[in-house]
Amino acid sequence: MSEPREPQLPGYFAESTPFEIRQQILDYHATECMSDVERARYFGLPEGCRMRERAKIISPKKLKIGINCWIGEGAVLDAQGGLEIGDNVSIGLNTLIWSHDSMNLNIRGINTREHSKHIMRKPTKIGSNCFIGGPVVIMPGVTIGNKCVVAPMSVVYEDLPDRTVHKPFRELHDFLKVKDSLLGEIAALKARVEELERK
Repeated sequence: MSEPREPQLPGYFAESTPFEIRQQILDYHATECMSDVERARYFGLPEGCRMRERAKIISPKKLKIGINCWIGEGAVLDAQGGLEIGDNVSIGLNTLIWSHDSMNLNIRGINTREHSKHIMRKPTKIGSNCFIGGPVVIMPGVTIGNKCVVAPMSVVYEDLPDRTVHKPFRELHDFLKVKDSLLGEIAALKARVEELERK
């Protein structure tokens, strides 16, 4: 009778992968069969929070989140640089909230694990009673005040004061309508000038 063998990792598993990362991968797979409330409770979110499938929290120990928050399907909450979210916040599906940026490492050609200490990290904050429509991208270091609405398909690069309705695409759409109207008026005036010149 042969001795039992130690289980071996197949060749595609990296032995250098930290246990915490393996645990996080297993946690996300294990919670696929849970309800929103159960999933939020499993990840230690406060009372009244709900978390949809495939939502992820990067560096959960650096996340401060209030009560009664809803995290949509596929949302990514990056807390590497610190992430603070107030009470009663809805975060739409596929929303990306960043608190780190490795762009400069990529440009310099050194985006490796050894250089990760050079990643730019900035705390990102979202106040209470906010609605973040999905999908939205919130960049590192942004502060969004209380009672703000961020429209779907928005990118937030700058701080938003309390009670802001951030809808850059709607503003662009309105600008284009005004531009088209002005171009129509210019064409009519040009035609009128040409008509007067012929007389």
